[in-house]
Amino acid sequence: MSRLVVISNRIPLGDSPSGGLVVALEDALRTSGGLWVGFSGETVEDPCEELAFHEGAAFQRASFDLTVQDHDDYYLGYSNSVLWPVCHGRPDLMRILPEYLEGYRRVNERIARLLVPHLRPDDQIWVQDYQLFPLAQELRKLGVQGPIGHFLHIPFPGPADCATLPNPAELFEWLSHYDLVGFQAQRDLDRFATSARSLADAEQLSDTDFLIAGRPLRAGVFPIGIDAAAFVAEAGSAREEDRMRSLTGALSMIGVDRLDYSKGIPQRFRAFQYLLENDPSLTEKVMLLQIAPPTRESVDAYQQIREETEHLAGRINGQFATVNWTPIRFIHRPIPRNELAGLYRQARVGLVTPLADGMNLVAKEYVAAQDPEDPGVLILSRFAGAAEVMEDALIINPHDPGELAQAMQQAIDMPLEERRARHSALLKRVMEQDVGWWSAAYLDALSQVRS
Repeated sequence: MSRLVVISNRIPLGDSPSGGLVVALEDALRTSGGLWVGFSGETVEDPCEELAFHEGAAFQRASFDLTVQDHDDYYLGYSNSVLWPVCHGRPDLMRILPEYLEGYRRVNERIARLLVPHLRPDDQIWVQDYQLFPLAQELRKLGVQGPIGHFLHIPFPGPADCATLPNPAELFEWLSHYDLVGFQAQRDLDRFATSARSLADAEQLSDTDFLIAGRPLRAGVFPIGIDAAAFVAEAGSAREEDRMRSLTGALSMIGVDRLDYSKGIPQRFRAFQYLLENDPSLTEKVMLLQIAPPTRESVDAYQQIREETEHLAGRINGQFATVNWTPIRFIHRPIPRNELAGLYRQARVGLVTPLADGMNLVAKEYVAAQDPEDPGVLILSRFAGAAEVMEDALIINPHDPGELAQAMQQAIDMPLEERRARHSALLKRVMEQDVGWWSAAYLDALSQVRS
């Protein structure tokens, strides 16, 4: 059996590491004697030129450190001030500096150099996400000939957005060194195909096979899932003391998103404001809990979205609140997973309304957490990858406050029989295409490409 080697931007550290990717890959890593490599999270003045190995997991783990300059240029710079906004349809928020691209190339070259001494000829290498697009090219330069796959967790940009990059042709040169590139949704594969043909003179041989710079590449759709059975169990055993309290007995709606401009939180707040303005009878009858942990706060665009979101929440609460009821509860910090499961289960409406998203696992977590006898209703943006596989949600355009407000009203009023039918169909797909299914489907496809 070939050993699985996973490379990601961050490595799961600590004893008994957890998280969605860990659940997805632990079995394959453990049974193959696998290795997971990633950034330690530590910035240092003089990083070691060898990987540091960590005990405490069922598989091997090795990390590397970064200098402050490398972290600023590679991670905050090119990864999150160039690639992230372009992939999420916001090239206007890009900040293009030459040192960002230089740092991105430099760090990927260094990761490859650190990794190669620990590789075996028959290793199956799986690279995760947009921070590591060039890694296969760097590994090939150093003589690695085995199968290398890449999975993109975020959306892939169409040709118009892709063309705003400082190096669009180089992006496809990087990707051409992989054997298999996986996407979350069909729309991403379609955008990749169109962009590759128009910006890199790629030849499309079939729906999934391409020739880029003379190299064959296969692309496929592999929608990521959650550890569904575990989440169902966690929601069912959630503690009563972790539940929301309401003096007025208001039904709750919930949104859980990192505070990112791609998540559509201000649009969600404006739609709720529209709902309350147009139906005063909902005063004290419905509330919105928005959990929005901080992320990348040193990047200007993230400071701006925080200010906008906090201002909106304050203005709406000032307009509608009563002595016993606050329409929006805004929490700007992480909430433990076990508490989240109970909050999802309690909420009559789950709001997953991003402006652009690779998949959005909150949609699947919300469905898994529901009580099948009295389930809530999922409202889902058509711009989330999850919309392709969760058709029984209320699918909406998050840019239209009237449409989103109407969906909120429909979800609040939906009869129990319809709620059960929609939930049953959604839960079936969530359970079937869980995180284990995702990793197995991808790794099987990677093996088939090479065979």
